Amino acid sequence: MNYRHAYHAGNFADVVKHVVLTRLLDYLKQKDKAFRVIDTHAGIGRYDLSSLEAQKTGEWQGGIGRLIDASFAAPVAALLAPYLETVLSLNPEGGIQKYPGSPLIARQLLRKQDRLSAIELHPKDVAKLRTLFAGDFQTRVIELDGWLALGAHLPPKEKRGLVLIDPPFEEAGEFERLVDGLIRAHKRWPGGIYALWYPIKDRKSIIAFRKALKQSGIPKLLDIEFEIRPASSQPSLDGSGLLVVNPPFTLEGELRALLPALHRVLAVEKPAHWSLEWLAGE
Repeated sequence: MNYRHAYHAGNFADVVKHVVLTRLLDYLKQKDKAFRVIDTHAGIGRYDLSSLEAQKTGEWQGGIGRLIDASFAAPVAALLAPYLETVLSLNPEGGIQKYPGSPLIARQLLRKQDRLSAIELHPKDVAKLRTLFAGDFQTRVIELDGWLALGAHLPPKEKRGLVLIDPPFEEAGEFERLVDGLIRAHKRWPGGIYALWYPIKDRKSIIAFRKALKQSGIPKLLDIEFEIRPASSQPSLDGSGLLVVNPPFTLEGELRALLPALHRVLAVEKPAHWSLEWLAGE
């Protein structure tokens, strides 16, 4: 599996992650007070789905490609609207040629008082981010290891906001780094909302990850698992997960409407399931 996100932009995992991201941002906007979004592994911000990388895998066709043509009941369509409108805004001529990464989705949904910190380590990706957000005083692009940002950039001066932790899982030990990074970040900013993405490939690692989270002592842990196929004999991305710390009180109800609707569109092989579980309560 090639971990450069250009190969995977707009796939089912992006769809689920970005739909949840927009729901979290929608909640934060319900109060006038400013907030900050910190994206620790920001990538390049915008992806060309006609590129060689995207065409090589075609993963977007099983993600945003399916979703864009699907119909939903009115309550679900309303919850999806901020996400789909952001995608469509990049494609004014119709079809899906461009896909927004998480920093661009966040930026599109910010108000004038809100701020974005887009953090990326790879120099070429940082250069593309800086070009994308050139002249944007609400966005700060930072060349830094995202794991270090969990110490150096918390808490934000706004004291409200969201930290998105979406590592590439290029190296061994990413699940351990997720837990350690969250514990460190939560100590510095216990009131922040955190969203941690992870792949569903190695089931043993996920069991250990969930156990470590339960033992961390951090309250208010809502875990989302979304499979598109059953566990396969060969390593493959069978699903993805998103752990939300300090989720808004509205999120669980929204997800219980959204996840089955998304699953009907995105699942490719049975048995596959989605789940929503509290790993820790108050």
